[in-house]
Amino acid sequence: MSLSAPLSRRLAIAALMACTAGTTLAQAPAYPARPVTVVVPFAPGGSVDSAARLTLQALGDRLKQPFVVENVAGASGTVGTQRVARATPDGYTLLFAVASPINVAPVVKPSIVRYDAFKDFAPIATVASSPFVLVGTPKLAAPTTADVIALARQSPGKLNYGTDGVGTSMHLTAEIIKLGAGVDIVHVPYKSGPQVLTELSSGLIELAVMPVTLAQPFIKDGKVKAYGVTSRQRWASMPDVPALAETPALKSVDVDSWYGLFAPAGTDAAIVTRVAAALREALKDPTLVEKMNTAGLKPMSIERDEFTALLKRERETLAAAVKAAGIQPE
Repeated sequence: MSLSAPLSRRLAIAALMACTAGTTLAQAPAYPARPVTVVVPFAPGGSVDSAARLTLQALGDRLKQPFVVENVAGASGTVGTQRVARATPDGYTLLFAVASPINVAPVVKPSIVRYDAFKDFAPIATVASSPFVLVGTPKLAAPTTADVIALARQSPGKLNYGTDGVGTSMHLTAEIIKLGAGVDIVHVPYKSGPQVLTELSSGLIELAVMPVTLAQPFIKDGKVKAYGVTSRQRWASMPDVPALAETPALKSVDVDSWYGLFAPAGTDAAIVTRVAAALREALKDPTLVEKMNTAGLKPMSIERDEFTALLKRERETLAAAVKAAGIQPE
């Protein structure tokens, strides 16, 4: 059967276009085709930075491209978080965060938040969890948590505690402890966790609520005194440190911190899936697991929808805690 010349030309053009499209698709680079920037919204050397570097090294090994940490600190983690919220959703700018900028700051300091954590991000997966630990200067004459509570009740407003800033996970966790114990202890905000520990070890402040990952070396070196972890049970990397819940006045305390990876909203679902799958495999690596455990972290893989549900439950819990503690949002 013969075809007219115009029709033949149209078919030839259509076939050429189809071949060209097929070639273009075949040549499209697989993700990631170049290094990925991962914003850590806190200063270098802190617990989030340390957890990120451990995790991202293993992730990069699996995806055959560097996942490069960029520290963008400020305003309880909200500065770096906002940067990622406004980034091009192409998978090459991600966020490694904890609850402080995602759930705590929006509840405690909504005036500084310029993003919607539930609309502007695509949660990829959690990577680990770890509790906080109540620590004190060795100069404090209070051997146990019960003694700290007794001392605080005898002299309301005399003791103080340091955290890495107003509206952070450390701050709100300390307020939960204060609420449970029924004590008045003054908050002293700093710019970073390492700064708090330096001030605490020198006796310039008396107490602090720190991530286990950050405080653990100071505790082991005897530079600070550990009173108790905020998890319900004792933590594996510090088995001799009691859980705060072992003290009757704090039996309801049960706080763990998650560490997780996010993409800007609108990122291709295939990219999110690929990164989550690589993380899942990385967290099965005995070498990474051992490094995390040594650092005071417990690997934890919760992905996408389940991660989103966790964040929403946490937001509700934190809002209730802020209200119960009488904290006025700023």
